[in-house]
Amino acid sequence: MTSTIEYNGYIGSIEYSAEDKCFFGKLEMIDDLVTFEATTADDLETNFHKVVDEYIETCKVLQREPQKTYKGVFNVRLEPSLHKTIYQEALKAGMSLNAFVSKVLQKEVSQRS
Repeated sequence: MTSTIEYNGYIGSIEYSAEDKCFFGKLEMIDDLVTFEATTADDLETNFHKVVDEYIETCKVLQREPQKTYKGVFNVRLEPSLHKTIYQEALKAGMSLNAFVSKVLQKEVSQRS
């Protein structure tokens, strides 16, 4: 099961490798690949904050806008805060956004039928 962490408007996924005895993750909901890892929870949080800050700084150096984690569009236009909440719940459930939305919508439709 994947856990999540948030900082400065970005969400990171968190997983644990028993083989390597370390936590690892990546920034979610952006196209750029930004990863982090650590052997303790405290260090993981610190490293997550560092990579978010470094990502934003790198984008400034490259003179491009950092990608935002919540665009509010996935074939349906939503308020960005709702998009964020739905994606967090999908991550917690270990599902893709599409699978989670499909499941929630199916449940709602079934209750109305």
